[in-house]
Order: sequence, then C-alpha cells, then structure tokens
Amino acid sequence: MKTQSPDLMRQITVTVSLVVCIVGSMIGVGVFGGTPIAQAAGGALAADSTLLAPATPAFSIWSVVYTGLFAFTVWQWLPSQRANPRQRSLGWIVAVSMILNAAWILSVQAGLLLVSVVVILALLVTLVTAFLRYSQSRADSWVEAVVVDGTLGLYLGWTSVAVCANIAAALKASGFSGLGLRPEIWSVGVLVVVAVVGVSLAIKGHGRLALAAAIAWGLVWITVGRSADAPESFPTAIAAAVAAALVLGAAIAVRTRTVLARR
Repeated sequence: MKTQSPDLMRQITVTVSLVVCIVGSMIGVGVFGGTPIAQAAGGALAADSTLLAPATPAFSIWSVVYTGLFAFTVWQWLPSQRANPRQRSLGWIVAVSMILNAAWILSVQAGLLLVSVVVILALLVTLVTAFLRYSQSRADSWVEAVVVDGTLGLYLGWTSVAVCANIAAALKASGFSGLGLRPEIWSVGVLVVVAVVGVSLAIKGHGRLALAAAIAWGLVWITVGRSADAPESFPTAIAAAVAAALVLGAAIAVRTRTVLARR
C-alpha cells in the first residue's frame, strides 16, 4: 500500500480540523442543540458579566476569522502550496488551533470555566507560535498575505483580548474578591498589559495591521460596553480606548517605517 506523503497528511488534517472547528462554532451559537456562548455557563461570558467583557457586536469578528480559516484551508490545497515551506511550518499549528477552538466552546457549553481558561491559554500559545513562524518571512503574494498572515493575525489579535475576558469571567464565577482592590484597578492593570503585549507584537511582526486591528477591535468594544452597558466603568472604558489607540498607532508607525526602509 502506498504511504501517504507528510504534506498530504497535513492538508487532510487541516481540513478535518476545520470541519471540527465549524461544528464547534455552530454549537456555540446555539445550533445542533448547543447554548449560545453568552448564555452558557450561567451567563459568565455575557457582554455585561465583567469589566473586561466586550460589547456583543465585538463577537462578529468570529465570522471573519472563520471565513479566513476556510480560505486558509482551501489555499493550502493548491498544488503550489503543498510543499510550500510556510505551509509546512504553519499547517499543523493551525490545525491544532482549530481543534482547541472547538474544545474551548465545548468546555464553556459544559460550564467548565476553569477548563476553558486552560484551553484558551493553550490556543493563545499556539497562535503566538504561528505568529513567530510566519513573521520570519514575507508572503509571496497579496493573496497569501490576506489568507495566511491576515487570517492568523486576526485570530491571534482577537484571542489576545478574549483570553482576558475569559479569565475575568472564570475568576468572578469562582468567587475571587480582588484581594481588597477595586475592580477598576484590576481591569486597568490588565488593559495596560494588553497594550504592552500589543505594541510588542506590532514591533516583532513588523507592523502587521490585521493583528493590531483585531486587538483594537476588541478593546474598542470593551470601551463601548463599559460606557453604555452595565457594569459601567469610566476608568476601564478610557483605559481600553487608550490601549486600542496605542496598539493600532504602534502597528501603523512600525509598518510605515518598514515599508519606507524596504523602498
């Protein structure tokens, strides 16, 4: 019997992982008998659950991410991509990220918030690994730049914000009292960390705009949520807005400098 090539096995694994990811997302929006994420786990991840929860419209970015993952899966099947060094470097990691995505949804559906934190942290590490790999080289075409770099940038950027909201929700559900500190001190502190990480990623990734845009997207919707919805928090809203501006501004500045240097 003819042995399947490692490249073909990678392509098949990515495709199967996409199917698992999409089925998981359908469960997460209430299809296939699932409970919408905002209502699962006692509403712990609802838009008004914690100070770090983005307003509901923020989650529409998942539609873009899933579309990008579908495009990535189709792209990696092109004959020119089968042995592409970038695909060989990224394929298995992207497959793992999609399985973790589904696992996160299922853990929330089961009400296992602490497990969901572990899963989303693993997802974050996986996406950072992918980021470090694709940042080492430039895409061969604008299509690849959008389908590969753009998709994975949005994926990592949004996950970077989502992990903060997930941890905050799990801590609240577990009865964490803040060690005597006001909730705003914790929320602003976390947002400072997000800003530092976002700026660092902008520098490391040579100003990749999709990544910065996704982080800024999540932060802006935290601003909206804390300004217009309970629990309202002016300090948190301002901190999120400033963090969004810093991350996006850093990415634009680094990108501009990089483009000028290449010219």
